Amino acid sequence: MSLNKANQQQLLALAKNSIQHGLQTGRPLTINLADYPEELTEQRATFVTLQLNQQLRGCIGMLEAVRPLAEDIAENAFSAAFKDPRFPPLQVDEFDELEIYLSLLTPAESMSFSSEQDLIAQLQPGIDGLILEEGNRRGTFLPSVWGALPEPKQFLRHLKQKAGLPSDYWSERIRVSRYQAEYIS
Repeated sequence: MSLNKANQQQLLALAKNSIQHGLQTGRPLTINLADYPEELTEQRATFVTLQLNQQLRGCIGMLEAVRPLAEDIAENAFSAAFKDPRFPPLQVDEFDELEIYLSLLTPAESMSFSSEQDLIAQLQPGIDGLILEEGNRRGTFLPSVWGALPEPKQFLRHLKQKAGLPSDYWSERIRVSRYQAEYIS
């Protein structure tokens, strides 16, 4: 489900406002869903990615749809700015230079494969986001990560590492799901 330009701009403004509100109050922006069109109140899984000087500054999201789209964007924007454990909380002097990217995910679909080679052959570079699971380990790469890791084998190796597994690890118990994303920036 692709959003029109007005709805996309409304979500970007919402993300920015939630971060600004967080700088002022230490809390995410509380929204009234009645103020938003129906498309922005449907449950959707989202990620909010922040960049500063073309470097990652925060990225937080949900792989499953658990709340209305507008609410998810407000919460994830705040969390990307202030709660990503890889970065210190965003500072006021960083706000004006911040670039905000929204990823609206489709529901993940389980993949069937007979081997690592079969899985690699099924991957769609630039299109698929992947969730890799093995026991209690789990990692995901958004489709945008293909820009940095364009080869399917390399993409999968790095995803295994992100999940806490060796890059050459393989097991019949590995589960992989794929999803796509609509990007807004």
